[in-house]
Amino acid sequence: MSQLSHWMMTEGRCSNDPVRVVSQFCTSLIEAGVPLWRVNIGQRFANPLLIAWGVVWTPEDTEVYDVTHERMLTDGYVGSSFEYILKHRRPLHKSLVGLDQETDHISYLEFAEQGGTDYYATLLYYGDGSMHGCTFVTQDPSGFTSDHLELIEAALPALSCALEPVTMRKSSKSLLRTYLGDGASNAVWNGTIKRGEHTTVDAVVIFSDLRGFTALSEQADETELFDALNGYFDVVVQAVEENDGDVLKFMGDGILSIFPIPSDADTTKTCRKAALSARRVLVGLAELNHARIANRQVPLDLGIGINAGKVSYGNIGSPGRLDFTVLGGAVNLASRVEGLTKSVGTRVLATSNVAEYASDLFVSCGTHAVRGISEPVPLYSLLET
Repeated sequence: MSQLSHWMMTEGRCSNDPVRVVSQFCTSLIEAGVPLWRVNIGQRFANPLLIAWGVVWTPEDTEVYDVTHERMLTDGYVGSSFEYILKHRRPLHKSLVGLDQETDHISYLEFAEQGGTDYYATLLYYGDGSMHGCTFVTQDPSGFTSDHLELIEAALPALSCALEPVTMRKSSKSLLRTYLGDGASNAVWNGTIKRGEHTTVDAVVIFSDLRGFTALSEQADETELFDALNGYFDVVVQAVEENDGDVLKFMGDGILSIFPIPSDADTTKTCRKAALSARRVLVGLAELNHARIANRQVPLDLGIGINAGKVSYGNIGSPGRLDFTVLGGAVNLASRVEGLTKSVGTRVLATSNVAEYASDLFVSCGTHAVRGISEPVPLYSLLET
């Protein structure tokens, strides 16, 4: 185990490759005589969307997975070995032979059906005091001996040494992405945008806003209000990300998204993707409203403004408190165009900066006065089907 420990504390710790680390860990244990068939190394996340992530190793393959908070409420976790060891803070050694179909957890039954004979779950400790779970399954007829379990436990501190920095980085990056989106989170993580600095890019900007939100806030209780917002946010975020856009900010019931334009040659493609994402929002909203009406909830409506131009994003604020934001005339115009959707009588309006690159998706609505703009602005309505 000394060679394994040295590798984990040097090359493994610096690799930032959890698949490689876990594969090396399992291979070394097999070489030491531990009859491993399946290993699952699960680690907890500090994230409001994901509670854990992990690596599953088998002799044929190794894969990384994520666990949502909702998963922790299902039978997949409740009654499992992971729940047991984290609750009782001690290992679990269980034979997979002669299981009770009525009382044993489904994971044990599934492993036994695949030829598993013995099961061991134990804890992995990190330097911050957090506990994480590891499970080991063998198909050896004799199961795990006490010597096998001692070898596993002896190797865990080295595994912890290699995986803890990986987990910390994944947790931090995941948290940044949750609140800032892909592009912004990468910039903040890399330290390329400090307080007062900004980056200017060409982009298509989409601003979406719920209609009647003030009235809904006065009529609905907090639970109903959050349910409505989460449903609406989910529809918009999925539509934007499916079309390679990035949701940058939630502002009450408003959502600011951008589609960066890498070069002039990409303008048409990017404008079309932004328009298609808006169309996908309308489809998703219809699906959401179908479910809301079935549950006797008030259907939701929205307005969307689309514009293209230069935007600047960066960190603003005080030395002790920053906010990542996007500024620029293109952003302001997208917001004001969205504000005109109700009076114009359509749910999605775009400027000519976007519509001229996707003329088959838009129809002219004439020119309209826009607050802050001296001349009337030509606007175009999105064809919804």
